[in-house]
Amino acid sequence: MSRNRGDRKAADLGASPAGEVDNPDKQKVRLSAILKALQQSGSVSVENLSRDLEVSLVTIRRDLDSLEKQGLLRRTHGGAVSIEPLFYEPFRNDRSFQAQVERFAEEKRRIGRAAAALVQNGEIISLTPGTTTTEVIRGLPLNHNISVVTSTVNVAMELSKRKDLDVFVTGGHLRGDWFSLVGPAAAQSLSSVLVRTVFLGADGIDPKWGLSCYNPDEAQLNSTMVKHAQRKIAVIDHSKFGVVAGWQICQIADLDILITDTGASDEMIAPFERAQVKVMRV
Repeated sequence: MSRNRGDRKAADLGASPAGEVDNPDKQKVRLSAILKALQQSGSVSVENLSRDLEVSLVTIRRDLDSLEKQGLLRRTHGGAVSIEPLFYEPFRNDRSFQAQVERFAEEKRRIGRAAAALVQNGEIISLTPGTTTTEVIRGLPLNHNISVVTSTVNVAMELSKRKDLDVFVTGGHLRGDWFSLVGPAAAQSLSSVLVRTVFLGADGIDPKWGLSCYNPDEAQLNSTMVKHAQRKIAVIDHSKFGVVAGWQICQIADLDILITDTGASDEMIAPFERAQVKVMRV
């Protein structure tokens, strides 16, 4: 009985009898679990995390403080919240962007997390503008020495708090309604970058016409990103299937992987599988 009381007292002081506070591997597992819980609900509490992860309240507070220093969450009294709502608050009046953020939001989050899980340690990745590709960067793993090439101002701003990432922003002319940089300067800045994986969003995807978008300047820059990447992964929700938006980004044959949601039927994905594109429905 005296030992149990001692263990409880040690836990209250943040000194775990199992030594989990001082174990970097255990801490890494906890930090990942905290971020996963935050991504799912938007907020977490110290008490619930302490119970679920079976560590002291003080240990959880230290973990949350560490994640806040890395720019991955915002501490609150008794827990933490996602930084995403704060970041997008200035853009609430821009309905063109905000409407897309809200449309199929849960599907885009699943697609983004599945795509981010494919990123390996030390990779250089690039992303085209869009709400689904933004979900990819929100799921990037911690401390993987990842470099991110982006032509999108909102992505660069959001990643500026991630101290473990190296972020390269293209030059170019700002397309204000979507926060994307386009034009010759943007394309030129990509010419010397050796990208391992590009994540492609699109306004439409069609077996015959490939990936497409509604803006010609954006389509041209996204095509340049495709040419400068070794691995091409499309991240597109089911509502975009069968849509031809007018300006081609790339052919289906250029893709290695297509990640979509479970709303995409077998019939919808069949032409892509026949084209030897690996299709993931999440």
